[in-house]
Amino acid sequence: MAGIALFLVFAALGIWQVERRGWKLALMQRVEQRLHAAPQPLPAHADWPRVDADGYEYLAVQARGRWLTGKTVLTQATTAQGAGFWVLSALQLDAGGQLLVNRGFIPQAQRSAWAAGMADAAAQAGAPEQVQGLLRMSEPGGGFLRRNDPAHQRWHSRDVVAIAQALGLRDAAPFFIDAGLPKPGAPADADIAAAYAGPWPRPGMTVVHFHNSHLVYAITWFGLAAMVAAAAVFVARYELRLRAAGRLSDRPAQTLQNP
Repeated sequence: MAGIALFLVFAALGIWQVERRGWKLALMQRVEQRLHAAPQPLPAHADWPRVDADGYEYLAVQARGRWLTGKTVLTQATTAQGAGFWVLSALQLDAGGQLLVNRGFIPQAQRSAWAAGMADAAAQAGAPEQVQGLLRMSEPGGGFLRRNDPAHQRWHSRDVVAIAQALGLRDAAPFFIDAGLPKPGAPADADIAAAYAGPWPRPGMTVVHFHNSHLVYAITWFGLAAMVAAAAVFVARYELRLRAAGRLSDRPAQTLQNP
């Protein structure tokens, strides 16, 4: 019975990984289409609660509004350009509400100027701004083994809810935008990591990568199921041979008589 249970469990896990692989391939195809589609208007304010990763993440969108002075945070970033920060600023939307926009990457040397607001000429001017980029979902909690610390302005992830609360945004979208759209045929950012002199922040550095090892996992689980089945067959044949040998040994000896 234990062998049957193990076989069923391993087979079920293999089937599950096959289904997960199909889901992941479909997701990758949808994202690829979104990345290279023409930017769409930002989801309407009434639809914000229904925006999720399956339906919207990496969707090319555009929004219009004005940067809010003093409403910027810097979150830790590690990119092909090296270590630095993402510049997340609040955009007051013309249609109502606020939107956090990842305006791009800055190196460590730029941190002081941006943290003090001295480098944010766009927000100081208050001019209308149209932003195009990729819709991204919130990254709650923090980074690996590091929690966000709003009180000390230490951000290790782009946690939209926590950042909006720290900035005093009362009607912020539950998602953010990575400014900049990928250009068809453009090389990956890892291939253009040469020295970049600015202007800062540098947009368009979104890395889209999906880990897809479901086929390997499926083969592993199906392989274990096959090993359990083979072991069960081996044990069954061995027991049959033992029983056959036992029946032969239990037979009475026959003597030959001369006619």
